[in-house]
Amino acid sequence: MFEVDWFIEDCRAAVAEDDSHKAVREVVARAVAEPDAVIKGLGEPNKSEIGKIHNSDDLTIINVVWAPWMTIMPHNHEMWAVIGVYTGREDNIFWRRIEGEPGGKIEAAGAKALCQKDAAPLGPDIVHSVTNPIPRLTGAIHVYGGDFFTTPRSEWDAETLLEAPYDVEKNMKLFEDFGRMTGT
Repeated sequence: MFEVDWFIEDCRAAVAEDDSHKAVREVVARAVAEPDAVIKGLGEPNKSEIGKIHNSDDLTIINVVWAPWMTIMPHNHEMWAVIGVYTGREDNIFWRRIEGEPGGKIEAAGAKALCQKDAAPLGPDIVHSVTNPIPRLTGAIHVYGGDFFTTPRSEWDAETLLEAPYDVEKNMKLFEDFGRMTGT
């Protein structure tokens, strides 16, 4: 059974035990191992959104629902993260800075597909972009080791791959707009 309040408390206890992602990854892995229970606890995904579950200075938990074929530009978090997919698929492209290039330009450096029941950690220095490559909604629990909404960080232009400050409001609107475009 997935109970939101219990999940929050388990994540908080994991952070208190170990301020890295390791203990939280185990909490998220246990949760997404039972995807039907997560859907029952959070509700059936019916539109693209970033749903706040918990937000504090040292821990943010969000329910990310990706619209079909949705992609978000490369970005970093400046904190560790754990992603647990409970329905659908989330493809991550990992990026690295190109030494000597002006503007913080990046290049692709790897990729990882996360499917239903997968839970994966991301280190605090990771730059990644995310795509939902399937024709239906993808739901994932994202847990961050800090305040996801106020921590200064970067995003990279999808066309030029040049660095700029991360714009939380723009990215929240992207989820709304993509949902309107796809009817989700």
